[in-house]
Amino acid sequence: MQVREAKDFLVQETAKQASIEGVPVSKLEKRMMYFVENEEMGEDPLALNEEFEAEYDTDEYEAKIHGLLHRAYARVKKEDPEAARQWKEAIREMSKGDHYLPVLWGDGILAANYPAERPPHDYLKLVGTALLVVSIIIGVAIAAAHYGQIPMPVWLKRLLIFVFVGGYIYFAVLPLVMKKSPPGLQRVVDKIYRIWSKKIPG
Repeated sequence: MQVREAKDFLVQETAKQASIEGVPVSKLEKRMMYFVENEEMGEDPLALNEEFEAEYDTDEYEAKIHGLLHRAYARVKKEDPEAARQWKEAIREMSKGDHYLPVLWGDGILAANYPAERPPHDYLKLVGTALLVVSIIIGVAIAAAHYGQIPMPVWLKRLLIFVFVGGYIYFAVLPLVMKKSPPGLQRVVDKIYRIWSKKIPG
């Protein structure tokens, strides 16, 4: 599948999903899905980007298209296995360049295996490990302060406990209740990965 063909396919399916859901997607929003850096495209990418940023909020746009893309893929996967295969091929082809669509899809984090969504409780494993490390650090700090090794004000102890309990509720309890990752967490992780991947050549 050629790049242009891949983009046409994904944009059309995304627009179809938007139509099914009654979500408005303008011509400018569709044009932005074709955006690519350092490669030729049908129009001036700098002019397109300036026009887009003058009318839309990038974070809101990315969240909107990201959701439409994944819901469209879930629909396509149920309706036509061959189209789902083409979807994977399209993402794989565009991931070779600086195209915007893989970023909207998940920028490599999801593109590696092309699932419609993250595996159940995938975040819980990551968050559980992080909370364990944080709890150990806080525990050691409080114990050291208790035995006079490190002076620690009472307010700081309470703040550390509050942060730990709040983090546990948000990252561990909330996903179990909502049966999905906490609001905004996936986008934060995706953005961190995007920034990190740009710092590493190849």
